[in-house]
Amino acid sequence: MAGKTAEYLFGGTQQWSPNDWTSSDDRVRGGSSQSTLEISPDTDHAKFMGNLDIDTLGGAGFASQRTTGSRRWDLSAYDGMELDVAESDEKLYTLILKDELLPDRPDGRERSSLSWQADLRFVGSGKVVVRWKEFRPTYRGKEVDDADPLDLKSIKRLGIMMRSHFGSQSGEFNLSVRYIAAWKAEAEEDKNESVTIESKGSIDSENGRDKGSTCCAIL
Repeated sequence: MAGKTAEYLFGGTQQWSPNDWTSSDDRVRGGSSQSTLEISPDTDHAKFMGNLDIDTLGGAGFASQRTTGSRRWDLSAYDGMELDVAESDEKLYTLILKDELLPDRPDGRERSSLSWQADLRFVGSGKVVVRWKEFRPTYRGKEVDDADPLDLKSIKRLGIMMRSHFGSQSGEFNLSVRYIAAWKAEAEEDKNESVTIESKGSIDSENGRDKGSTCCAIL
């Protein structure tokens, strides 16, 4: 499979900055999970890390980092996302895109809106490609069957989440990423292949959704 990174969003030629990211954890719903994005000037990657607590909410829980403000990336010329993973604990993570952000509620809290999610279990290290077809529309963790297509001309938010999947994982987590980029296939046949990894290590893609899940952050 041939492919190349087309545009760095974070990392690579676009230096990581803590000002670009903020936490969105289950504490907004009374939980106790917490996440941070640690960026060291001595390294070329960012660490998504924290603790996923599932006891407070009775088996549910989530911890996530998402981009700040409202962005507007036009990714319509590309075929998916690429992550260069430096190190992983082999837990199941969720990559999230949003093409719509709603006005805040009167009390200042964010309103929930549709999210496009791809569940990924990283094993080892390497460059991972996630094609657009791997992202599934969800609303508060439930898959939406009649959603409009993802508007790739106007991606407003990106997030990384660790969640419980009904108590199947919990505790400390750590995912180190060198960069996140838009990716374009070099060959036409590459555009329709499934999720792949381009260097050492491997990836386990789990795109089935927990239909009854209500444990997701407002990203």
